[in-house]
Amino acid sequence: MSTACETAYAKINLALHVRRRDADGYHTIETLFAFAEDGDRLWLTDRPGLAIEGPFAVGLDDADNLVLRAAQGFVALTGQGGEMGFVLEKNLPIASGIGGGSADAAAALRLLCHRFGRALDDPGIQDLAAKLGADVPACLRSRPMRGEGRGDRLIPVAGLPESMPLLLVNPRQPLATGPVFAGWDGVDRGALGHGDPLTVARNGRNDLETSASTQMPVIADILRLLADQAGVSLVRMSGSGATCFALFDQAAARDAAARAIEALHPGWWQMPSRLR
Repeated sequence: MSTACETAYAKINLALHVRRRDADGYHTIETLFAFAEDGDRLWLTDRPGLAIEGPFAVGLDDADNLVLRAAQGFVALTGQGGEMGFVLEKNLPIASGIGGGSADAAAALRLLCHRFGRALDDPGIQDLAAKLGADVPACLRSRPMRGEGRGDRLIPVAGLPESMPLLLVNPRQPLATGPVFAGWDGVDRGALGHGDPLTVARNGRNDLETSASTQMPVIADILRLLADQAGVSLVRMSGSGATCFALFDQAAARDAAARAIEALHPGWWQMPSRLR
């Protein structure tokens, strides 16, 4: 097995404004992407195919996984990498609003680009990432970005505090993206602001929270419980849910919140981390 390994960093939508539903059924959004220091792990191997392990491996299809689709796209683009394979350690819940599949695909592209000397900003690689999914271009960089259009028109963002303590919470229930977007009420509540990213995030919102909470009421319970914790700086649902997150001023407050939530809801998934 190759020793090359990448973290597929969990994606966080600090804010997500849905501006309109387009004629093709997609949505125009404005979002502020950030990323946790932790996530899935992906190894590049010399054995073709994909092996999946880890706490959320059950139920994943290794024959139609975004990792393999990314690899196939890379081979078609470059003529390289057809002999390579992957081992995926699936640590993030599936269909949870934190970009697990997109982050995995992005990690595969980073591994292959590094192995075969391709630049991540190569237009062909960027186009491939966009074709794999709207969140994949942001996950390829895994740095703070403002996303517009379908979330794939990216503008780098400076000033977000690195290493800010972060807690992710998910009820261990998958929530499909399509129905949540379909449940959006169609009301444009205004643009995402500009300026200091943490201020922009605090002044922003996630326009999908109402739809997601209607379909999965426990999301509202998680948001309320996170908001009740000491030392919280920002609480929000990420993406289309059901994962919610809280930013904290201090790691000790984050860890105390994690212990309190674990005591109340031991069946929920949690991931204490930090912004990268």
